[in-house]
Amino acid sequence: MRKLMLGNEAAARGLYEAGVRFVSSYPGTPSTEITENTALYDGVYSEWAPNEKVALEAALGAAVGGGRSFCGMKHVGLNVAADPLFVTAYTGISAGMVIGVADDPGMHSSQNEQDSRHYARAAKLPMLEPANSRECRDYAKAAYELSERFDTPVIFRLTTRVSHSRSAVELGEREEIPVKPYVKDAAKHVMMPANAKRRHYDVEAHLAALAEYAEDCPFNTVEENGTALGIITAGNCWNYSKEAYGKTASYLKLGMLNPLPRKLILDFASKHEMIIVVEELDPVIEEHCRSLGINVIGKQDGVLPMCGEYSEELLRERLLGDERPHCELADPIPPRPPVLCPGCPHRGVFYTLAKLKLNVSGDIGCYTLGAVAPLSAIDTVYCMGASISSLHGACKVRGEEDKWVSVIGDSTFMHSGLTGLVNVVYNGGNTTTLILDNSITGMTGHQDNPLTGKTLMGDPAPNLCLEDICASLGVPREHIRAVDPQDLKALEDIVKEEVKAECPSVIICRRPCALLKTAVRKPALKVDTGKCVGCRSCMKIGCPCISMVDKKARIDASICVGCGLCEQMCRISAIG
Repeated sequence: MRKLMLGNEAAARGLYEAGVRFVSSYPGTPSTEITENTALYDGVYSEWAPNEKVALEAALGAAVGGGRSFCGMKHVGLNVAADPLFVTAYTGISAGMVIGVADDPGMHSSQNEQDSRHYARAAKLPMLEPANSRECRDYAKAAYELSERFDTPVIFRLTTRVSHSRSAVELGEREEIPVKPYVKDAAKHVMMPANAKRRHYDVEAHLAALAEYAEDCPFNTVEENGTALGIITAGNCWNYSKEAYGKTASYLKLGMLNPLPRKLILDFASKHEMIIVVEELDPVIEEHCRSLGINVIGKQDGVLPMCGEYSEELLRERLLGDERPHCELADPIPPRPPVLCPGCPHRGVFYTLAKLKLNVSGDIGCYTLGAVAPLSAIDTVYCMGASISSLHGACKVRGEEDKWVSVIGDSTFMHSGLTGLVNVVYNGGNTTTLILDNSITGMTGHQDNPLTGKTLMGDPAPNLCLEDICASLGVPREHIRAVDPQDLKALEDIVKEEVKAECPSVIICRRPCALLKTAVRKPALKVDTGKCVGCRSCMKIGCPCISMVDKKARIDASICVGCGLCEQMCRISAIG
């Protein structure tokens, strides 16, 4: 049976067919759908972990316990999981273990453009990279055989275009792999220095064996179309190269990115007059080729760019000098920046913080859009959980010179905000943290988390209480305040009070995401054009429902959810 599938969906199918029993991940675009789809298959236990480190450790425990396991994340999530990642190469596994990571060339939904291939090299772990949905399914299955053959986890690298593109996949049956008996082996799994020193030799032996395997493994393939030009490439760049060059070039397609073969590449290069290396992000393959003494065309000579994702058009322009004809518009298209959704509970928070002229330490999530005009409220965004920690440092050096607050989402707080708040309490900080509790993990598409009262599998879970958590971390109960962020006056009063506190304080801005099925939607608001004076006060909240027509405010009833923020903004009661 053939089916049209997303790359992520096909990867999940490969995990299912491989007999995977345990999946633990943290959602992150573009990797999220892998785990969402594994949860649909009988026989595969799937869960959302609080963060990627926990997910990888849980998957490692499952693999050592005898069941095939998987954990998935986006590229920046691999940073969070790096500590256990490096250890897994030393300990090895019992049943197969695959670590899925989705890179984001072009930064469609990410704060950096990181190349996860460096992690495979540094951690000395094998890495596979598919180029389409069929290979996502096939490579995911094969990764478990590779993992168990060489006693090592395997990193499974995707990129945005592969994760979120569809192609035909041949479906197979699930292979039921029994759980292996557990064997106590402290010398293998207890990483104290004496054991780790011995295990390092095993790591190098496995890597050498993998390097030999890479020379003729099924993941690395050659397509010969003449001796003039040879292209060495991998992943989605193979698709772009084929589209640009067709049968005018020969191809060495590398599906195994670590370790890279030596003899195979040297043999391919020796048969062609010119070699081009096409790869997204860093010149990993290119540097390997140059280390072998091969003269290649690529990034280091400036022909191909270091930044951004590639395309057929880019390769044609940079390598063939073939710029396709196109039309020039008489006027440039106006930019359309991303905005918070109509009725978003975060909008009132950022309007209030900007109104009070507070400096704001931001975090990763939908609420990063609080930095965009006209709200323009956020000063800094680094990585998940950094809002609380970086604010503490800023306040320690600046004292009371400036007024700062931090904002963080409910899921992000559970991911990596807890320890930052502990640091504030422990080290005598007096910062104010706003936890924007929208009752879901919003940015990645409404995944449950430890605060929602439900697991990925749909089972009921303890509904953890943010007020109790913050109090248990040492924040005084009287300075843990909850408020509806769409009540602008109440929100402003509480913020004013808590920024004056001489101790750590937390404001929980609690209202469900407007896109949740359970969210309350009211009738769309209307503008009385007879009363409206065109003062544009309602435009200050940056709601996409509101525009100005003939110097009068207008509300688009097709998308308005009746949240009432604009009504509170209008001093002459023209909105209702």
